[in-house]
Amino acid sequence: MSEMLLSSRNLAFELYEVLDAEGLTQRERFAEHNRETFDAAIGTARSIAEKFFAPHNRKGDENEPRYENGQAILIPEVKSAVDAFLEAGFLNAARSFEAGGMQLPTLLSQACFAHFQSANAASTSYPFLTMGAANLIESFGTEEQKQRFLQPMIEGRFFGTMALTEPHAGSSLSDIRTRAEPVADGTYRLKGNKIFISGGDHPLSENIVHMVLAKLPDAPAGVKGISLFIVPKFLVNDDGSLGKRNDVLLAGLFHKMGWRGTTSTALNFGDNGDCVGYLVGKPHQGLSCMFQMMNEARIGVGMGAVMLGYAGYLYSLEYARERPQGRLPDSKDPNTAPVSIIQHADIKRMLLTQKAYVEGAFDLGLYAARLFDDTTTLATETERKQAHELLDLLTPIVKSWPSEFCLKANELAIQILGGHGYTREYPVEQYYRDNRLNPIHEGTHGIQSLDLLGRKLAQNGGAGLKQLIRLIAETGARTQKYPSLTALREPLEQLVTRLQSVTLGLLTDLAQGKVNSSLANSALYLKVFGHTVIGWRWLEQAIRAEEGLEKGNAADIAFYKGKLQAARYFLTWEVPGCHHELAILEARDDTCLGMQDEWF
Repeated sequence: MSEMLLSSRNLAFELYEVLDAEGLTQRERFAEHNRETFDAAIGTARSIAEKFFAPHNRKGDENEPRYENGQAILIPEVKSAVDAFLEAGFLNAARSFEAGGMQLPTLLSQACFAHFQSANAASTSYPFLTMGAANLIESFGTEEQKQRFLQPMIEGRFFGTMALTEPHAGSSLSDIRTRAEPVADGTYRLKGNKIFISGGDHPLSENIVHMVLAKLPDAPAGVKGISLFIVPKFLVNDDGSLGKRNDVLLAGLFHKMGWRGTTSTALNFGDNGDCVGYLVGKPHQGLSCMFQMMNEARIGVGMGAVMLGYAGYLYSLEYARERPQGRLPDSKDPNTAPVSIIQHADIKRMLLTQKAYVEGAFDLGLYAARLFDDTTTLATETERKQAHELLDLLTPIVKSWPSEFCLKANELAIQILGGHGYTREYPVEQYYRDNRLNPIHEGTHGIQSLDLLGRKLAQNGGAGLKQLIRLIAETGARTQKYPSLTALREPLEQLVTRLQSVTLGLLTDLAQGKVNSSLANSALYLKVFGHTVIGWRWLEQAIRAEEGLEKGNAADIAFYKGKLQAARYFLTWEVPGCHHELAILEARDDTCLGMQDEWF
């Protein structure tokens, strides 16, 4: 069962051969850990994911939450799973020992969490949202707010959400209309409507703490006028006990094609004029605060996309090994036994494509988690700042690239199963439906591409981009020890050279005010930039695979050769194709920008 969630050998490869998880134990914060404690945490996560999360993945899909008497009703297995997650301490895996956590590196907490994302994306979303909301209050809340709301969240008694989207505004947060009026006691009264609020109502916790974006009466127009508020489902008394129900109404549930086990809610704030909220941070600076939770969520969404792609890949791989059908093209005798479909070249192509996508994206997601550890535990402020700049640059890629290409992996998994693939008797169609939400969750490809090209590249004088280019070059230099990797390195180097030229041209146009033409094809830029990053990560994996082969452990030869073949596929099949998109970007092609409404 465990190998249907995540390859334990690949996880060990990433943690201990590629990303040097053991090296983190040399840092003061993680000094009490070692590989044994890391592996114990991973083993516990795998066990709970198998026992409590995976078994009701299909049931939760077929029995989505119901709206009854103003409340959301879930199948009972969700609470059993979430309670097991809480009891094992995974809600606070990265939190300090003093705060009741495991004080694990983010790299390890993400590796643990990946098992739950693979086993049951819907049920996992409830603690995932809570962790993000808790971190937000910890970073920006007052001491009173931390005592009243954060501590019960750490204890798992209160859960959390983020409430951003409104019916008329969608992703355009500058246009939100939810208002917050100050009152004499220092609290606020909110009024407005929010939609698509995941986990907005459920019976899993004593209370739900909504992190709500709203505007004060004196708010300036646009995103500079947004403030952030804590709005609990139940008010909390000074002694920590629950008070009366706040004026937050569950207006209804949305019915999605995937993630059906997660409540997707419409919430009304202040229908009766008495929705109590508490300002977090400074007035009008709510969006900058919320970006912390949004960026955490973007990385989490990316990893969720990876794990759904991974689950589909592992299932279709197992199916291909066990399913006999047809004969190889050179077999002319119909009396010979059918071969397993994994022997057919086109099935190998589809499996290899999936492997390249999901294991490449898995590496990137864990690399981002490792970077987060670097932002908080590297020795000097300069080093920590550099790690933050690189992580900030990569965040749109971590979110969007897996959401697009691990979804393609799910599509290929369906194809490998043939007619069985799109039936509900097999899980791969659910993996696809669940994963189809991720290209929209936490900002579409278009939004992420505008963030990357329009903001992140030039940020801090291009510091993050310069770091990335340097790191790719260093990886390329290290491949020269292995002549077999030359053919893999050269396509990436050619792509990086041309990408730098195109990037400079686009940023120059942006600086000259040519905003619309420069950003018109930003989605293509995001794809090429993402392929460049994934190509780099595959080159890193290829080096580690060559090092592993040098050690001569017979049990690992097939694993390392599989890594090299996947790297070869991505760097010789996928990377060279990006020059087509770069040509369109170089030409500032206006085919899409120039299209007129009436021409459709």
